[in-house]
Amino acid sequence: MFSNLPQETRDELQELARSYGQPVAHTAELVPGALADPLNSTDRYGEVCMVVRRPSGKLLTMTKTFYPRGVYRLPTGGINHGERILDALLRETYEETGLQVEVRRFLAAIAYREAQADMPRFYTFAFLLDEMGGTLGATDLHERIEDYREIEPADLLTMARQLDSLGAVYSTELRGNLDAWGRFRAVVHRLVGEALLGKTPAYWQ
Repeated sequence: MFSNLPQETRDELQELARSYGQPVAHTAELVPGALADPLNSTDRYGEVCMVVRRPSGKLLTMTKTFYPRGVYRLPTGGINHGERILDALLRETYEETGLQVEVRRFLAAIAYREAQADMPRFYTFAFLLDEMGGTLGATDLHERIEDYREIEPADLLTMARQLDSLGAVYSTELRGNLDAWGRFRAVVHRLVGEALLGKTPAYWQ
């Protein structure tokens, strides 16, 4: 899976797939020169996507103070260089939600590549997590999370369509245009939604 990653990371990905199921592997093409945070960050090579299933059976989404009104998405968090993916997953989940979770499924592994580029620029690894305890609320206030919302798995596809059509408005907070950021963010919502809806009950157990 993604042969250009360091051997240590590839070994961990294989270990995670053995423990939590083989993820959907996908390479998404980016629009050249139309990058927005975190694709233009240098402090991380990728991120984890936290698909948190609440006791209600619904999934947790959030919005931040600088997002367009009404735009929610699945929480994500950066993987620091040299950090294990599972460590980043649990750390970021607690920082962004305040919840203790149990990992259930490895849902998707995504590489993002600019057209005609030899190497991917960024990676997202998405996991289904079950809420086991804690109180909902960001423990890292720098995340600037404004609100949370629970959705049905099918709503992820609607959310992907919304993110795909944000318009070419520049955001200083995201260091890029909303359309580029939205198209990037739409990919994981679409793949996770299709995985949960198309492979039930295996992915939903």
